[in-house]
Amino acid sequence: MTATAVKQAAAEAQPKVPSTPGRTGGDRVKVYGPPLAAFAVILVVWYALAAYLESIGRTTILPDPTRIVVDSFFPADPRDRPITGDLLDALALSTGVALTGLAISIVIGIGWAVIMSQARWVERSLFPYAVILQCIPILALVPLIGSSLGYSLSSRVLVCVLISLFPMVSNTLFGLQAADKSQRELFQLQGASRWTVLTKLQFPGAMPAIFAGMRISAGLAVIGAIVGDFFFRRGQAGLGILINNYASRLQTAELWASVLTASLLGVVIFLVFGWIQKAAVGRWYEPSS
Repeated sequence: MTATAVKQAAAEAQPKVPSTPGRTGGDRVKVYGPPLAAFAVILVVWYALAAYLESIGRTTILPDPTRIVVDSFFPADPRDRPITGDLLDALALSTGVALTGLAISIVIGIGWAVIMSQARWVERSLFPYAVILQCIPILALVPLIGSSLGYSLSSRVLVCVLISLFPMVSNTLFGLQAADKSQRELFQLQGASRWTVLTKLQFPGAMPAIFAGMRISAGLAVIGAIVGDFFFRRGQAGLGILINNYASRLQTAELWASVLTASLLGVVIFLVFGWIQKAAVGRWYEPSS
């Protein structure tokens, strides 16, 4: 097969880049209006529910957002210190653990899926182990990891990998196998090698599915970092340890501040990968509405 023929087949397999006009003010309202409206509704419901719980004497369940901010970061009692420093330190640790575990999951997941995509018998042999890994109750496995490997940061990273690996494997495999049959036959008629088919046809077409897997795994990696903290309480405290400490002391406002920070971390990582996806494939890929 000549190099020219390979390039021609690859060019025909690539999606066409549509022209995208600039976004107008009305488009921005359609994009950002509904999420902002939903956020406003959530705040109103939150304040109403907190006021009701306070009226019946259940103030330790759900403080309103204002109380969370004031009690956590601007305490009126001089004997209470703000949790800003502790929260930032824990956030930095959990972010590092989650991103490290996510990076390892991405590498392993893509490699695993690429191997399985090369032959059906390989997929039948290896994919069940990915399913088994997904079905293992991680809460039962975490203490075993701690007793076997210790309670260092590497154990927390391993928990993140175990939790976030499956979406990368399944999404990448789905994307690689979703290559158009006619385009695959065109490559085969031109005598393209497996490597050429993988790099010029399958992998480019699988990018949207791969990025979708990354976004799912990003949230799961944050969950893994928090779950690991709940069991690995030695060493520097992450968000999970902070949440557990505040819960045991009935510091409701500080507890909610830590929980919301952990949630915000997951959302930020999710949005970052969404931005990367848009930058990488947004010019030619647009999900159906």
